[in-house]
Amino acid sequence: QVQLVESGGGLVQAGGSLRLSCVASGNIFTPNTMRWYRQAPGKQRELVAGITSGGNINYAESVKGRFTISRDNAKNTVFLQMNILKPDDTAVYYCNLYQPRAYGSYDYRDYWGQGTQVTVSS
Repeated sequence: QVQLVESGGGLVQAGGSLRLSCVASGNIFTPNTMRWYRQAPGKQRELVAGITSGGNINYAESVKGRFTISRDNAKNTVFLQMNILKPDDTAVYYCNLYQPRAYGSYDYRDYWGQGTQVTVSS
């Protein structure tokens, strides 16, 4: 059983910063990828950023230069530092873990956190 718990969301003014954290617990296997997604009201869930256990990183174009993803493999934790926030960043942010079903398996599955609300006021 795997659980993901996000924290760090809140209300911030445009131009401000927030730092999200997500702790994964349970049976964690590598190699894996941890990602942040977000979903705004009336919109589809979209990928924000991802980082592999080997340290490869990718970002959505809309957040490049403003957001930074990082992880602490020893603590199974991923972070999302969000700077220069805009009202368009308002959404529920979800943590995602994509990992093998078992040690050494090539069969992967997704796990999701419950989400944390980020609201950016103009």
